[in-house]
Amino acid sequence: MQARYYTLNEAKAALPVVKALMSQVQEARSEILRLRPEIWPVLQKAAQNGGNAAAGSVYSQFDKLETGVKGILKMGILVKDIDMGLIDFLSIRNGREVYLCWKHGEDDLSFWHDVNAGFGGRQPIDPEDF
Repeated sequence: MQARYYTLNEAKAALPVVKALMSQVQEARSEILRLRPEIWPVLQKAAQNGGNAAAGSVYSQFDKLETGVKGILKMGILVKDIDMGLIDFLSIRNGREVYLCWKHGEDDLSFWHDVNAGFGGRQPIDPEDF
């Protein structure tokens, strides 16, 4: 899916849907790890690539995980790390492309980072900049 640009307000408005989808992903991930931890690396890669035969024994959980990830991607939001529940909204800050960054478990969308900085470069959002 193609990422789309989000304003800070649009990203915050989309966050409840993203939270629900990522909760579904995290619940399915936990169940897969409980049932078949040895196949998690295969499923993690397959979730964004349309599936894999190794997923057969945990299909219902994989289906939930894949549906959640694809739901987020269809919104034009990037899924950066399934394990962390990390997503990025493409945005513009002071005329430059940046990511508004949210991690599963966070209450609000409170951080941004440069496109090349990654999670370690997260900085608090100043609404005046967006």
